[in-house]
Amino acid sequence: MDDRESLIAHSLDEARCELEAFLKDQETVPSIADAAGLMASCLASGGKIISCGNGGSLCDATHFAEELTGRFRNDRRPFPAMAINDPAYITCVGNDYSFEDVFSRWVEAFGKPGDVLLAISTSGSSKNILNAVSAARRLGMKVVALTSKKGKSLTELADVVIAAPDAPHSDRIQEIHIKVIHILIQSIESILTS
Repeated sequence: MDDRESLIAHSLDEARCELEAFLKDQETVPSIADAAGLMASCLASGGKIISCGNGGSLCDATHFAEELTGRFRNDRRPFPAMAINDPAYITCVGNDYSFEDVFSRWVEAFGKPGDVLLAISTSGSSKNILNAVSAARRLGMKVVALTSKKGKSLTELADVVIAAPDAPHSDRIQEIHIKVIHILIQSIESILTS
């Protein structure tokens, strides 16, 4: 095995170990089920889901919202979901206020009691995510946190926490997050279309 193949094999093995650790955690399956139930109940009641994150987590937040408003595995009605990902808005608020306010002001503008915020942060300590969660709580929204075991600040503010194992690099946490996102969407579809 050459150096490239060794790197690839090691990377795949590392990802497998992270997933196995996530599966062994007794909180994993119940937390995902609780989050899916909370989100499905919100949508069934006429509410919406707002999602946010930074960098790769924003890509995950966007993927979550577009799968709900579009389709995942089956044809069905679109579900109301939005990711806070408009670059003009983000740069406007970042310039006029601060980067720490880019998600919270959106939540304040569009969030309603009974809506759900999906807050994604691998570290669990991003100030703009924590501000969004605080804004959501003030508005009477529910909060699902998708984070890691080290994300204590975010964990303390959320109604439901789905925490990937700690990892030396955020990409391993994000790999767990995208699996969770797909399972959440599949579960929401199953609850609302069965």
